[in-house]
Amino acid sequence: MPAYITLGANDPAQSHAFYDAVLKTIGWAAHGDFPGGWKCYSEAGLGEGFKFWVCPPFNNEPASPGNGQMLCLPARNRAEVDAFHAAAMALGAKDEGTPGIREIYSPTWYAAYVRDPSGNKLAVMFEG
Repeated sequence: MPAYITLGANDPAQSHAFYDAVLKTIGWAAHGDFPGGWKCYSEAGLGEGFKFWVCPPFNNEPASPGNGQMLCLPARNRAEVDAFHAAAMALGAKDEGTPGIREIYSPTWYAAYVRDPSGNKLAVMFEG
């Protein structure tokens, strides 16, 4: 089974609209809608490789982000990092770090950080 991550959503429609827009900026798309507000994303929407699920928690409790939990998605260039951050901010994300070099990781690590509508922390990065 390929690796995947699942992030909880308190308002699936709002979260899916958010992720449809921001993931598009890095070449990702939904490859399936499932009953109960579940949606799965993958690179190019092909359903192959690493998968990213967005859905209400299975236990029907409110979704909440984990302390120290973060999903980092790859970008193909710096422009995609910039576009991801801009799209997220336009959709009401909370800024956790504007696009730029993070020399603490490497002299070419270019990343941006946001929180989605449910408070989950996301990073998008390009190294090169």
